[in-house]
Amino acid sequence: MASLETHHPNPRALHCFSSLWSTEDEEEEEAGAPAMVKFSKQFEGQLVPEWKDAFVDYWQLKKDVKKLQAAAGDGGAVVPASPLQPAVVPAHWVMRLPFFHPHGQPAAIQVHKKLAIDGSIDGAVAGEVYETAVADGAGFADTEAAKAFFQRLDQQLNKVNRFYERKEGEFLERGESLRRQLQILVDLKAAITQQQQAQARRGGDSRGSADTDDHDPSVSCSIQLGGQSLREIAEKEQEREGKLNDDVTVKSADEGPEDQHSVSQGLSESGRLGKPNEEVTSKLRTLSGRVVTCHGRNVRINIPVTTPSRTVTAIRELLFEDMLSQSKKIGTHGTDGNEKLSINKRKVHQAEKMIRGALVELYKGLGYLKTYRSLNMMAFVKILKKFDKVTAKEVQQIYLKVVESSYYNSSDKAVRLMDDVEELFLRHFTDGDKRKAMVYLKPNQREESHCTTFFIGLFTGGFIALFIGYCIMARIAGMYTQQSNKVYMSTSYPVLSMFSLFFLHLFLYGCNIFMWRKTHINYTFIFEFTPTKELKYRDVFLICTTSMTIVVGVMFAHLTIIVKGNSSSAVQAIPGSLLLVFLLILVCPFNIIYQSSRYQFLRVIRNIILTPFYKVVMVDFFMADQLCSQVPVLRSLEYLACYYITGSYMTQDYGYCTRVKHFRDLAYAVSFLPYYWRAMQCARRWFDEGDINHIVNLGKYVSAMLAAGTKVAYENNNSTGWLSLVIIVSSIATIYQLYWDFVKDWGLLQFNSKNTWLRNDLILKQKYIYFVSMGLNLVLRLAWLQTVIHPNIGSLDSRVTLFFLAALEVIRRGQWNFYRLENEHLNNAGKFRAVKVVPLPFHEVEED
Repeated sequence: MASLETHHPNPRALHCFSSLWSTEDEEEEEAGAPAMVKFSKQFEGQLVPEWKDAFVDYWQLKKDVKKLQAAAGDGGAVVPASPLQPAVVPAHWVMRLPFFHPHGQPAAIQVHKKLAIDGSIDGAVAGEVYETAVADGAGFADTEAAKAFFQRLDQQLNKVNRFYERKEGEFLERGESLRRQLQILVDLKAAITQQQQAQARRGGDSRGSADTDDHDPSVSCSIQLGGQSLREIAEKEQEREGKLNDDVTVKSADEGPEDQHSVSQGLSESGRLGKPNEEVTSKLRTLSGRVVTCHGRNVRINIPVTTPSRTVTAIRELLFEDMLSQSKKIGTHGTDGNEKLSINKRKVHQAEKMIRGALVELYKGLGYLKTYRSLNMMAFVKILKKFDKVTAKEVQQIYLKVVESSYYNSSDKAVRLMDDVEELFLRHFTDGDKRKAMVYLKPNQREESHCTTFFIGLFTGGFIALFIGYCIMARIAGMYTQQSNKVYMSTSYPVLSMFSLFFLHLFLYGCNIFMWRKTHINYTFIFEFTPTKELKYRDVFLICTTSMTIVVGVMFAHLTIIVKGNSSSAVQAIPGSLLLVFLLILVCPFNIIYQSSRYQFLRVIRNIILTPFYKVVMVDFFMADQLCSQVPVLRSLEYLACYYITGSYMTQDYGYCTRVKHFRDLAYAVSFLPYYWRAMQCARRWFDEGDINHIVNLGKYVSAMLAAGTKVAYENNNSTGWLSLVIIVSSIATIYQLYWDFVKDWGLLQFNSKNTWLRNDLILKQKYIYFVSMGLNLVLRLAWLQTVIHPNIGSLDSRVTLFFLAALEVIRRGQWNFYRLENEHLNNAGKFRAVKVVPLPFHEVEED
């Protein structure tokens, strides 16, 4: 057992927290200080959401202090320890920990520091732990409650120290690995430059120079084949990985963007790695397992399989690896298994981009660690101040000396590493331009303007007024009834319904963002959005209100012209022109109207359409799920494209696109395309990760495809046989989808959970909300019954009824989105994942 010695407080800590100590936060519980924000609210709002369980449990400590306060109130005033009768403390404690009251009186508490032994490893030291002893004669109204408070306080301090030390070690390993990666990158670029200069001096005779350069590692980079197939390389890599420490958690395959953050959990220089789930994962992630010899070192280049070209290459080499290996052995012709590696600028740029992304994430993680350190120190200061106020004891200075000397507050390794990362970034990526470096390392958050809120209200009022006017005009003209204008209902109404469903979905997404922020769900990290460019919920609401005001205004004017009897081809082209304008805005190349968000949306749609050739990340399959709820919009878009592209609007032949066979067949394809894309994403994720759950999830979307196909067939052939098939297939698909929603996507219906029929960790405090949501999801999943019962609302056209049912499906998807991300956030928090683990391109290997 080691003793603590008195020491001077950490000057840096005192400087950082002097302003906090002077804050009169002790009155925060009283109603007399409404202008002040409670520290507990500040603490909850500023902590790292994924590390919440690792922070000081300030709220439980406050409850313990309130127990002491209640005991003091019941038992009268707190009796201070008499200076003539010192507290009875065991002699060995006093000798080892000579803490005394600042005024020379015996201390009410004494803190022990000792080494903890790890029970899982015989004789292994787990680290330093603190234990506080409360003197029996300290004069607490409830001594047991005081002991319980300090026991919990010790637990929190020990927890903070262990977590900080573990995270610090993890970041230090990453930093060392990145230093080596940068050195390899510099050497590789220098070698390529020398090789290009040598070729230029020799008049471009690259073939002649290659034979002489193969033996010069300072100029040449070559692929070491060595007769190894992909399978052999993967097995050797797995053997290495099995010998390493498993304490570090690596990000799952759905948590990386296309260019920088795809999953490549190969060995890094420091030994930090992730374990692949299956052998196929290792084969793909190493993409041919090639080893580059550069400057006398053997380096394997891990190329992330993120783009279609890389995916095709990986699949080809996976299927024909043995044939390729044999052919390359035969074709070496005495070069000892080596052949020339074609490393162009694009490959080097990709490696540089990956390393830059890794440095940015490391810097972000170190910033989180700095926040973790300061917020926990604030929590200890505040809770000890409350304790002193309630008990009339002066233990704050005693315990704070211990906190200041503890590892998490005294270690400066993370601070120095943060400076080193900044220096490396300046040197290698911004040519010493600090302002440019800070754009990457410390991006400024985009400030929300009050003008946005003003225009939301303005356009909301305009939309409501125009919508009321449109409804009145439609009622006067007899539209939306079974006797309404057939041309209008078949051409103009699909445009209005399509925009209404789309922007309803977008509005619900804005509501989701609001709730995610309110409940501290880190959706920005989950979706890997750029903090400076992501849409805030006010931006989403502004887009919705502005767009729907324009749409309803144009459709109101169009309906007014139709009612007056003008139905020329130019008038019929108005709805199509409105659709064309919105499509042009979506692809507008100018930096206006949320350009970054528009392009991000288009990139995601591209990735979905080209599935499974693109790496599947969270935002891709999340968006594909949204498309599964927007099948009516896609079908309306397909019909309108046919109507206007074929020129049917000029002849007002609205039935042409339903009579032609290949357009009818296209309707089948559009109905199940979203489910097909989603199924292919599941197949790609299984191919990358080897998790059988993705295959089971694929079956869910196959059943949905079958249900969608049978419903379209029944709409075209109203026969009893098709009706029976619709009921059977749709029932199976519904049960399948409900199980996956509740158990897999939401993580609910856990029978062994401490929360009945829910999961152990819940973000919403009102548990009944989860049961209401499950019941609502069940009811809305049965919307397919409208195909069977054909409900009609009065004299309304059946298409209006279908619109309401489609809107209910959009609403169901909106509530599904919240719980889906809640479960994802809790999974990240359970593994303390707050920053992305970026794969590194180079892996230095030893020669066999």
